[in-house]
Amino acid sequence: MRLRALLDTDALGLKLLGGEEELDRGVRGVMTTDLRDPSRYLSGGELVLTGLAWRRNAADSEPFVRLLVQAGVAALAAGTAELGDVPEDLVAACARHRLPLFAVHESVAFATVTEHVVRQVSGERAGDLAAVVDRHRRMMTAGPAGGGPDVVLDLLGSDLDLRAWLLSPTGRLIAGSKVAGAPGDGPTLPAEVCARLAAEQLAAARTGRLGPHRVTLGQTPYSVFPVRGGGRSAADARDGRGSVLSDWLLAVEADAGDWAEERLDLLHGVTQLIAVERDRRDAARTVRRRLAQEVLELVQAGAAPAEIAARLRVAAPVLLPGLGAAPHWQVVVAHVDWDGDEADGDGADGGPVAQALLEEILVDPASTGTDHADRIAVAHTGDEAVALVPLPAVTGDDDHPGTGVLAEALLESVRGPLTAGLDGDGRLTLGVSAAVHSAEGLRGALEEARHARRVAAARPGRVCAAGHQELASHVLLLPFVPDDVRRAFTARLLDPLRAYDRRHRAELIPTLEAFLDCDGSWTRCASRLHLHVNTLRYRVGRIEQLTGRDLSRLEDKLDFFLALRMS
Repeated sequence: MRLRALLDTDALGLKLLGGEEELDRGVRGVMTTDLRDPSRYLSGGELVLTGLAWRRNAADSEPFVRLLVQAGVAALAAGTAELGDVPEDLVAACARHRLPLFAVHESVAFATVTEHVVRQVSGERAGDLAAVVDRHRRMMTAGPAGGGPDVVLDLLGSDLDLRAWLLSPTGRLIAGSKVAGAPGDGPTLPAEVCARLAAEQLAAARTGRLGPHRVTLGQTPYSVFPVRGGGRSAADARDGRGSVLSDWLLAVEADAGDWAEERLDLLHGVTQLIAVERDRRDAARTVRRRLAQEVLELVQAGAAPAEIAARLRVAAPVLLPGLGAAPHWQVVVAHVDWDGDEADGDGADGGPVAQALLEEILVDPASTGTDHADRIAVAHTGDEAVALVPLPAVTGDDDHPGTGVLAEALLESVRGPLTAGLDGDGRLTLGVSAAVHSAEGLRGALEEARHARRVAAARPGRVCAAGHQELASHVLLLPFVPDDVRRAFTARLLDPLRAYDRRHRAELIPTLEAFLDCDGSWTRCASRLHLHVNTLRYRVGRIEQLTGRDLSRLEDKLDFFLALRMS
């Protein structure tokens, strides 16, 4: 109960002598005392009743009030039966220490006040117990047929006045506080904020800092708590790098830096409840993963197309209901490389980590909820993950499937968070095949996706992807050139130019790039570089002199083009 409620109760006849601004304090009990030091019997939150028998002179008020404040009492109520009025020295001491002070009229027994407070506090505790029972019931029904993590997040809002959102490691919004006026009164948190929070969490977790992680975006403070599932892969158990990339996160719109230990424990308990929901979701994916694993094993073993087609007929209704037994398929391959694994011979199995990441990446970033990704089948073998992505075929045209997965589109919304999670530790590379509409095409699609992933692996950056359309380009050849051959080739052609640029600031390398990009056109290249054509001719002549090549010859142009691409 609140102190204000005591003042509003006419039957108690209490008179407020000081501390009006503190009337919203809660009262958890009542104690009657005339001891000079009652602190050993106080636990905090009490209304202390006193007849003032402890007071011998004005100097006694200050130490008495100071002891009460240190014990955390809610207020002091002094009876007037003994002295007639509450002494001014006591009023002044309570004012100095911001302790609310009431006067109890001599006609009101302390027993009356005590009975009223005990009755109110007991009633509230009974209500709290009923609320606990109701919360438990709601959480127990928050399974597949219930509200999932939304129930827990709703309780944070209703009971603690905290807005909170559940995010995936890629920054996808899974669930969150409902905001009146939002579309469907649904969870609203801008996509760019979700991505930033996920990136901050991954970066902090990668460095080993303990949560919650505090982030301020604009003027809004957030506290981010990791949500860890019960299962851990071999890679996770080894050094935790895999778990950094797979943990969900709970973002709360508040600064937890000054929270009491009890509130922090409560939020950690909430993350454990959500982790149960996450484990349920992972268990529900078991059938889809097994179907994908069976198809992958058949494809890799060179099984007959009829056998693969039979397995696909079983998988299709589970993965893409309503599209018939034979939709089109795409294959996506993912690989996670941890820095130092090859050097130290550890060679951790990154397949499970790549599998979890690929399942998350293939989810529509605009969707919410925990079961929206149930149509994606991802298997893993060794250190790579392979996804079978079903696509609807265009009606009446079996050779032209609908829009499929595009390599760069996969990374559009997840590159930032995953780069933060991998920075300094590893790389994620993906390859995407063309769409096929028969079992005969799956083996070729798998190889195509693997080749595309190798192209992606040759690019700089922590998170890279390549698609099947790039395999018809010269870039297909570059990933398969040994590193020592690449270094020797580029050094022979470009090192003389780099050395000359360092000495003379001649910008021969940028000039060469622009000249090749303009297909050897003198006028277009000069215009792009804002040079006179004669100046451009001088620079090209210097390039030819330093390298012994002739940029009017197709073979030499091609050599320079490839050297720049490999550098």
